[in-house]
Amino acid sequence: MHVTVEIAGEDTHELEVEADATYGDLLAPVDLSPHEVSVLVDGEHVPTDQPVEHDHVRVVRLIKGG
Repeated sequence: MHVTVEIAGEDTHELEVEADATYGDLLAPVDLSPHEVSVLVDGEHVPTDQPVEHDHVRVVRLIKGG
C-alpha cells in the first residue's frame, strides 16, 4: 500500500507499506516515535496500533516543556 506521510511543518514522505501495517509502522521510516507524535487522518487522531486504512496521514509533533 502506498501512503503519504505529512509531518506538520516539515517534510512529506512517500512510503510503501505492507497490507497489514499499522499507523505506528509509518513512523519508524521517518525517524519518529509514537511517544513524540500524534497521527491524524482527516484531522482526527488515530491510535498507532490501528491498521492503516488511508493513503494520507498527517503527523504532528507533541510539545514538551514545563
